[in-house]
Amino acid sequence: MQPGKTSKVSEKGTIAMSLVHETIALARARGLDVTPIAQAAGIATDAQTRVCAAHYGALWAGIARALDDEFFGQDSHAMKSGSFIAMTHAALGARTGRQALQRTVHFMRLVLDDLAGEIDIDPARVRIALRHRAGTATPTMFAYATWFILVYGLLSWLVGRRIPVIAARFRCTAPAAAEEYQTMICDDIAFDQDESWFELAPAFLDLPVMQTAASARAFLRNAPGNFVVKYHNPGSFAARVRRTLRALPAHAWPDADAIAHRLNVAPATLRRRLHQEGHSCQSIKDELRRDLAVAALQDPARAVADVAAAVGFAEPSAFHRAFRKWTGLRPTEYRQMRERAAAKAR
Repeated sequence: MQPGKTSKVSEKGTIAMSLVHETIALARARGLDVTPIAQAAGIATDAQTRVCAAHYGALWAGIARALDDEFFGQDSHAMKSGSFIAMTHAALGARTGRQALQRTVHFMRLVLDDLAGEIDIDPARVRIALRHRAGTATPTMFAYATWFILVYGLLSWLVGRRIPVIAARFRCTAPAAAEEYQTMICDDIAFDQDESWFELAPAFLDLPVMQTAASARAFLRNAPGNFVVKYHNPGSFAARVRRTLRALPAHAWPDADAIAHRLNVAPATLRRRLHQEGHSCQSIKDELRRDLAVAALQDPARAVADVAAAVGFAEPSAFHRAFRKWTGLRPTEYRQMRERAAAKAR
């Protein structure tokens, strides 16, 4: 992929026609006349230009209603219209992100027969493995993405922030719209793998569920179509701060006032908007350092001291303390744990 291509696509808030055509083909394969739905969504089915996120969300929702299946006929058991509303209300009763995750994954297991999620949690990540029923074909990437969007989008809304996606692996072959899926899910994505899973940063597990029945009413007017692409929210202030930091070496990251200046906003405005999104400049720096460190430690050839310097720590001891705070493990312990897991998987 060309450097910067994904971020540019994401910032425009548009969807490639390859993904639109995949969506339409899926509906037509189930006997649906998609043309009036696409027209109502403001999409010409023969267009070759990108479409805006809102139009694609409307297409998604229209097809789901017409099929009376919020999983688009991709499972032998239809996910009847209204299922997502029921899942939302079930998850609202959870106290924490951990409980919400358990409830949403369990709900999807109840309504689908062929695809089920299994949760595996350790201090460094939350892995959700997607298993398909024996005797059924390997799901397409669109099926995996539909499951991911429903669960991940709801979880992010419940805890009031975008949950970082660390990595994703899928058994299916790479789809034509592979770059779009990379934009939607995460940069570290691979296909033709032995297993299907995605991993989330674990901090959300202990966050309180901040939504209520009152806030759900507005949310559910357009859900889940409204976050088919919006949950990635590249236009958020948190995303803009991350892009600013990623463009610089960690040791040169500016302070909050300097970041505000780079973004052409007042420091008070930046602080207020980040607070509304559940972040601060410091929390974003910490999350980014953690993610960079976790990725770097997976290279056994890199010394821990080198990783510490690369993520902005002048003293390895300070990095050790910070990493243990982030994950509950020392860097060497984390590396050993990953090596044991990799050996077990072989």
